[in-house]
Amino acid sequence: MKVQGKVCVVTGAAGGIGEAIARRYAREGAKGVVVADRDAGRLETVAKDIKGIAVACDVGREADVKTLVAEAERHYGPVDVFFSNAGIGRGGHEDASDQDWADSWAIHVMAHVYAARALLPGMLARKSGYLLNTASAAGLLASMGSAPYGVTKHAAVALAEHLSIQYGDKGICISVLCPQAVDTNMLRMAGATAASVDGVLHTDAVAQTVIEVMEAETFLILPHPEVKQYMVRKVGDYDRWLRGMRRLRDKSGEGQARRA
Repeated sequence: MKVQGKVCVVTGAAGGIGEAIARRYAREGAKGVVVADRDAGRLETVAKDIKGIAVACDVGREADVKTLVAEAERHYGPVDVFFSNAGIGRGGHEDASDQDWADSWAIHVMAHVYAARALLPGMLARKSGYLLNTASAAGLLASMGSAPYGVTKHAAVALAEHLSIQYGDKGICISVLCPQAVDTNMLRMAGATAASVDGVLHTDAVAQTVIEVMEAETFLILPHPEVKQYMVRKVGDYDRWLRGMRRLRDKSGEGQARRA
């Protein structure tokens, strides 16, 4: 799919990957770009810059997602591309609070479900549409520092797989974005910087990969191509991979669970 002439919606677009993708869609000649986020102030700036519209939205609430889709359709017509990108970072293991687990589930999984519910009937009737969901390399591999994050990102990948199996031969494209470290506020909130982590990508590089994958209409979006090799190693010998991850945990000092 080419973005030119398409109606595009991007959530989590007040900064980071979402902002970079929204700006790139505008440069590619989208008919209209609708940006959504809970940070309404910053969102308005992005919308003004790209001559799009901003919709303040909590994607963890289905009513908000329905309103977002309705506003996009009211301004530009049927939505062609919906990039469900919003994400949060909550730490902890099994002992993370119920609220952190619930928030992670709502933003990383149910937000994608709500978007699919709102958009698929129209897309199926038109036999055309593109749903893109942001997960993470953690959704394919592991997250040592956060069980809520890693578990819900795995669920996001599984949901995208399900949607592709159900609708991939009915004119609907499904892709899932699974980057490793990207230079965003989420990375900095975790106490890291672009200089302190190997392989950190600029958000513009991620947006470029998204455009390339959309044109190829392939499922996985891997801005860090080495992730595919890591996946091969994981499924090739699961126990060996788990042992290696424990060694990495100890070496890095990340993800130390509670000690008995």
